[in-house]
Amino acid sequence: MKMVATVFRVATSADVPAMEACRVGDTDAGEADWRMAAYLDGRHHPGQARAPRIGFIAVGDQRVIGYIAGHLTRRYRCDGEVQYLYVAPAHRRSGVGRALVRKLADWFLPQGAKKVCVNAADDSAAEFYRRIGAVDLKPHWLAWDDIQSIR
Repeated sequence: MKMVATVFRVATSADVPAMEACRVGDTDAGEADWRMAAYLDGRHHPGQARAPRIGFIAVGDQRVIGYIAGHLTRRYRCDGEVQYLYVAPAHRRSGVGRALVRKLADWFLPQGAKKVCVNAADDSAAEFYRRIGAVDLKPHWLAWDDIQSIR
């Protein structure tokens, strides 16, 4: 794990090429969702998504090393949903993923979103979410009853 100074900021659709680039070479993760720019611009709406939405990027060594995005929702009686979360392999287990989830949690708070769900793409993603306090909701889905309780 490479430790670098990390800066977090709001993501825009202009950041999507750099977000996609941080996944290059990660054969386990594959390519980024081709709808990310449309999602950040409010032109792609996941099932039961409500406006508004937001994304954040983590920048280290002058390049994107991770990102997260989420929106308000009605899915599974939740208030919010994590749509994307990715951290480049060299930066996993460094606190970047947890910091990104915390950024999104801090955004959810003034939106009135307390219960937040996430679809875990694989077992390692589900384990990460459980480590920071999410509990199983449905197959492949986890949730925090109070997103502010992230560990």
